[in-house]
Amino acid sequence: MPTLPSEPHREHHVSRSFGVDPDRYDRARPRYPDVVLDRIVAAAPGRHLLDVGCGTGIEARQLRGAGCTVLGVEPDERMAAFARRTGLEVEVAPFEDWNAAGRTFDAVVAGTAWHWIDPVAGAVKAAAVLRPGGLLAPVWHIFAPPADVAEAAAEAYLRVVPDSPLRPGVARPGVPGYQPLLTRAADGMRASGAFAEPDQWHVEWDHAYSRDEWLEQMLTTGGMTSLRPEQRDEVLAGVEAAVGDTVTVHISTVAVTARRQT
Repeated sequence: MPTLPSEPHREHHVSRSFGVDPDRYDRARPRYPDVVLDRIVAAAPGRHLLDVGCGTGIEARQLRGAGCTVLGVEPDERMAAFARRTGLEVEVAPFEDWNAAGRTFDAVVAGTAWHWIDPVAGAVKAAAVLRPGGLLAPVWHIFAPPADVAEAAAEAYLRVVPDSPLRPGVARPGVPGYQPLLTRAADGMRASGAFAEPDQWHVEWDHAYSRDEWLEQMLTTGGMTSLRPEQRDEVLAGVEAAVGDTVTVHISTVAVTARRQT
């Protein structure tokens, strides 16, 4: 699978491409483990949350089910419209430009979205809308498919999109391969001067996909949503044979959390 560029928040054409098919996105993207969300909710001083880059509302709906009040902020009107249809309140704006209008929150969360936000400007904005002791808690899913599936995807992507800023291949699988992204998030929190020392923690789990489910999930990633239909089809064709009937994918759900200093 393609890796993210060194500064993904500058790749606006990619970050604004996820709304190409909100129904597929909501259907195919995995939910967040309850243990992860429960830990975030328990660490927040209250249950009034802001979900940054909320997309179709996957994480927000789970948090709402855990008894939280959640406001979403989403730059793509197509994704926001889907989330609103599920009963969520969503305001459309890039987070860095969003007007909080004096509102404050107990936690700012982001489900596999914080890397599309400037790490320092985002942390500064989060601190401005957090109550004293409030929690900033971006979370990511990091996929580690079997090596042959990952290699087939990287090969196909390189062949079809050789000049993509989302570089094919992952030097190291799982959390180590994404550590630069996680470190950038933590460094942004430190640079803001508003947070206690960030804490990185994760939960490991496996998910079995049918071939069609895995290929559909691939279509929701930034490396694919910004491609032309014929390019997407060619990449999928290169992966399909490697998947077989089913594929078990290891997923690390990683959080980088920090508490706003009083």
